[in-house]
Amino acid sequence: MRFHSERRIVLSNMQNDTTGLAIEVREFYKDYGQTVAADGISFSVPRGTIATLVGPNGAGKTTTIRTLCGILRPTSGQLSVAGFDVQTQALLVKQRIAYVPDDPPLFETLTVWEHLQFVASAYNVSDWQTKSEQLLDSLRLETKRSALASELSRGMRQKIAIACAYLHDPEVLFLDEPLTGLDPAAIRMLKKTMVQRASTGATVLVSSHLLALVEDICSHLIVLRKGKCLFSGSLQAAHESLGHTGSLEEVFFSLTGDEE
Repeated sequence: MRFHSERRIVLSNMQNDTTGLAIEVREFYKDYGQTVAADGISFSVPRGTIATLVGPNGAGKTTTIRTLCGILRPTSGQLSVAGFDVQTQALLVKQRIAYVPDDPPLFETLTVWEHLQFVASAYNVSDWQTKSEQLLDSLRLETKRSALASELSRGMRQKIAIACAYLHDPEVLFLDEPLTGLDPAAIRMLKKTMVQRASTGATVLVSSHLLALVEDICSHLIVLRKGKCLFSGSLQAAHESLGHTGSLEEVFFSLTGDEE
């Protein structure tokens, strides 16, 4: 009965979702006691888009991502991912997303291959061995398949998390500082795979302080500062609103006024 009820929900959402938006956030508010992390944040991200979430430290970026993933509960506001409400349809959201934090918590006593096997089992991925082989090849992890997570460098651990995130072909990818610890070749590879995912209809929301490294792949920009959204829209619209065609870094400083 539960399967059929969830199937009806999915079909209803697919029929009713005509917005073309993968992520919608409306008046999102989150406090931790006396500390306000999100103060009425609103933005949206179209499907098939690579969006960059930027802001100074303490702007509310990680809080926003973790709430969209269902890890944190909002104090108030409406958040939806892939057409489903984050609070009332949490399971349906989690089935369709993947989240890679800046320091992925891995199972220290599992090998690289066992991590992929675990994720495949959790998401009921068919033909997971073939997909896993392809991911190990593209992420240059072939020689590490039998290595324990505890034996790997920070960059290798990041690659494992990315492989696990890609394995079940999520509709929406949340990447929080994914470039941390990666060498130049790995950064280039990750950017290429993000573009490939977006070209097939997936949506990527990436938070990064390394603006120059994501500028060439993102088409959508969300700027947060002190828990508020200063801008949400296409990168082209950001340039037009500021009256210049400078770099993403210049756009960021123009919007936040934080250059000093």
